[in-house]
Amino acid sequence: MGYGGIVHNALTIDVEDYYMVSAFADVVKFEDWHRYESRIERNTYKILELLDKLDLKATFFVLGWVAQRNPELVRNIHSAGHEIACHGYNHRLICHLTPEQFRRDVRGAKSILEDIAGTAVIGYRAASYSVVEKTLWALDILIEEGFLYDSSIFPIHHDRYGLPGACRFPHVIKRDSGTIMEFPPSTYRFLGQNIPIAGGGYLRLLPVQIIKAAIKRINAKEKKSVVLYFHPWEIDVDQPRINGRRLSQIRHYMNLKSTMPKLKNILADFNFQPISWFLK
Repeated sequence: MGYGGIVHNALTIDVEDYYMVSAFADVVKFEDWHRYESRIERNTYKILELLDKLDLKATFFVLGWVAQRNPELVRNIHSAGHEIACHGYNHRLICHLTPEQFRRDVRGAKSILEDIAGTAVIGYRAASYSVVEKTLWALDILIEEGFLYDSSIFPIHHDRYGLPGACRFPHVIKRDSGTIMEFPPSTYRFLGQNIPIAGGGYLRLLPVQIIKAAIKRINAKEKKSVVLYFHPWEIDVDQPRINGRRLSQIRHYMNLKSTMPKLKNILADFNFQPISWFLK
């Protein structure tokens, strides 16, 4: 999506703390979240400082539970010119919810965020990209609850999420209840497969030169926008360690020290906007 010949990309941050992630959900129960050291404010403010220095605006997908306990953080994100969007209430996967439970979750989280920020919340991202083939019904509920866009469909093969045949780029999805704009995390097409380069663990795993080359090709050759994402805990090298499953620990703690240098490198070289910018 270009403007004046320049391709702009979408920058997104999922505002959740280190102990809230799906990878540790089997050892960290929601009922015990309040027992863990909160590091969400210090890490999010570091991100806000970086974006201020680079004069960039982003979309912050905030959990309702986090917003309730850190309302001033949400207000400061909004007052700095960033978009507030919804990440659900307490990071439950959609596949673990009934349609009625999902509706209550997104309606409640949306209301909390709008009351705190004093602005309409029009975007949603599911916990761990859990809009998959069997949960596409969630899109109908999002439309009915007033969301204009979603960013929950990851067009890849993965053991926990993904819809491999989905469109790789921002597009309109038509449902029985109406239409919604979808902003999928970005992938690079290689040897007939969609390779995730959008952020998170993939940002920490891949060399920054490969990520930048992929973004350049998507922008220049395919003339499409990239949707980049990361989490505040990913810049926190000293976060407390959680004794989860081996694979979960590898995924969560791998290359944490590389996140901030890579972000600075990437964000300085490309044009980024909040997702709402693309709806104008």
